[in-house]
Amino acid sequence: RIASQLEGGNDEAVRELTQAAIDEGVAPGTILNEALTSAMDRVGELYETQEYFLPEMMASAQSMQRAMTLLRPLLSEADAKPAATAILGTVKGDLHDIGKNIVGMMLEGAGLTVIDLGPDVAPETFLEAVKKHSPDIVGMSALLSTTQPMMGTTIKVLEEAGVRDQVKVIIGGPPTNSTYAEQIGADGYAPDASQAVKKVRSLLDL
Repeated sequence: RIASQLEGGNDEAVRELTQAAIDEGVAPGTILNEALTSAMDRVGELYETQEYFLPEMMASAQSMQRAMTLLRPLLSEADAKPAATAILGTVKGDLHDIGKNIVGMMLEGAGLTVIDLGPDVAPETFLEAVKKHSPDIVGMSALLSTTQPMMGTTIKVLEEAGVRDQVKVIIGGPPTNSTYAEQIGADGYAPDASQAVKKVRSLLDL
């Protein structure tokens, strides 16, 4: 029932059913993996086949966030190990973050811990976050072609600090593509949130 309501983007129903499952003693990890993650996978499939569009995907992702506000503290108490940790940010000079936010929600729905640095993130801030959180993956976004070069600059900063080989790096946003990702030394590119989840899983063998 949680999965069904999540696919429909019914956030209040998702919250109520999640709380009911918690009250009944269902393990938080079970709710995450068998209801939320599986439903978000289905939403991703529907988006790719164009049965769902951006508003439907956002509605489901927001419903998942409502459930996660209930589950997150319980998962911490249970020491449930996240599938992986991702750091996300829109590069310096770029204030657009809607796409990044959707990617973050989708990744969290896939069981990852997501640390969102927000928009206008300097290369040094990405570096500080990598040193502090030891993530498995760093995701950078840009909407403007004028800020796109900051992706390459950020990767160089990670390289110069000797931490580049500790993380995978993916990029996304309208001015980017797989060719550009290869040029700047990123590990991958994703055109949308659904593909970003697939790319992250592929890179991390999840």
